[in-house]
Amino acid sequence: MRLFVALVPPPEILDELEEFIAPVKADWPDLKWIRRELIHVTLTFLGEIDERTLEKLLPRLERAVGRHDRLSLSLAGAGAFPGSGAHARVVWTGIYGDRRGVARLAASTTAAGRRVGTPPDKHRTFRPHLTLARSRRPVDVRPLLESLSTFAGSSWTATSIHLMRSHLPGKGHPDLEYESLKTWSLR
Repeated sequence: MRLFVALVPPPEILDELEEFIAPVKADWPDLKWIRRELIHVTLTFLGEIDERTLEKLLPRLERAVGRHDRLSLSLAGAGAFPGSGAHARVVWTGIYGDRRGVARLAASTTAAGRRVGTPPDKHRTFRPHLTLARSRRPVDVRPLLESLSTFAGSSWTATSIHLMRSHLPGKGHPDLEYESLKTWSLR
């Protein structure tokens, strides 16, 4: 099974975000906007995990998450990967507030994964963000980033972390779906 560790913003925060980006979505048909039920902040991508490895992973993740305090966060602004947005494949909004706490939490969950043999993430550094849209081919999204840059969401307290399973499109799943397998509370 394909797994990742995620932080999921509460519904009222997603409502704010959805309301803000709704007016611009139709103007960007080359982008595939992320469905609300898929929106999250990836802390650690674990990849394909078998049942035996999952059994070893669960207590390690529980301990890792249990060492971290709740996080005061907000969403704001916009950016793109890669770089300035001239040839973007991903459009995102930023995570603000206790960014160091988010980074420490991501490092802990990544270390828990490594201890049970998950491959290291191919991304060099953790950059907390929430993906809004993707494109298979590079798109110049600089005008979109300019309009989204004024977004400033309300703050919220992250109280829990989820171990998520990806169900890729295919037999039995016409669209990408995520399933929360386990939830742990931050202290």
